[in-house]
Amino acid sequence: MTVLLLTHRDGLAHDMGLGHPECPDRLRAVLQALDSEEFADLLRDEPEEASVEQLTRVHPADYVAAILAIRPQPGDRIALDGDTVMSAGSARAALLAAGAAVRAVDEVCTGKVLRVFCATRPPGHHAETRKPMGFCFFSNAVVAARHAQAVHGLARVAILDFDVHHGNGTQDCMKDDPSILFVSSQQMPLYPGSGAASETGVGNVFNAPLPPGATGEAFRAAWENLFPAIEAFAPQLIVVSAGFDAHARDPLAQLRLHEEDFAWITTQICALADRCCSGRVVSLLEGGYDLEALAASAAAHVRSLLRS
Repeated sequence: MTVLLLTHRDGLAHDMGLGHPECPDRLRAVLQALDSEEFADLLRDEPEEASVEQLTRVHPADYVAAILAIRPQPGDRIALDGDTVMSAGSARAALLAAGAAVRAVDEVCTGKVLRVFCATRPPGHHAETRKPMGFCFFSNAVVAARHAQAVHGLARVAILDFDVHHGNGTQDCMKDDPSILFVSSQQMPLYPGSGAASETGVGNVFNAPLPPGATGEAFRAAWENLFPAIEAFAPQLIVVSAGFDAHARDPLAQLRLHEEDFAWITTQICALADRCCSGRVVSLLEGGYDLEALAASAAAHVRSLLRS
């Protein structure tokens, strides 16, 4: 089993301000949790920035140019909405996060590794085709899927999202394309307000909303109901939006999951990948805002990537 960790120190330079939940300490916590003898078998490398060509497979060129043109001076910040802010290091961090998704696809599609975890920030699953929001600038998961199709010739890519918030951006970017499957569980009602089971795209979107207070038992049951649709789609690659904010300790939501639930879903996804797509899994860090819970949950996730 070969698993690669992709991360970059410049992800720490994206700073949305004192008290913002999507803070540099999130990445520090994840990396510290993975810096132990238990994870000695992890391969480790740094990604390069995504190219404009890779981004414009998903986002219009004028949108990409507008985001990349926002380069505040050190110490300054520019708010794009009430939640999403750019600092001097934000554009590079966003390019590296998208670039990690691209590099991860290259690694698994060429058989160099079986699975990749991208410990990067900012996250991506709220970034719509033409709109940054929810701490996100580029739709990293869809960038990965489009790269797999354009460069590696894959016909079908599945994106699986277990973040507590619905991946409205991912859904917006692929909902009309039957070559990409989007399967998601999320708390509802909750930001961003989307994710109803009635949102089905062109038959390629499956949403499993969970009520506030739902436990790991309800989460596991929801995914057990979703797995047959994924298997029927027969993906050639699975991309995971790995958010850990459904944890019971997380301050931004009210689901009641624990580390063992994230280990379970990861093991199930890997087993599905073994059956459908030669084991190929690309996992991208999304949310998780209690540092202790995030660190423990990310470690459980990577532990399962290594052992499954």
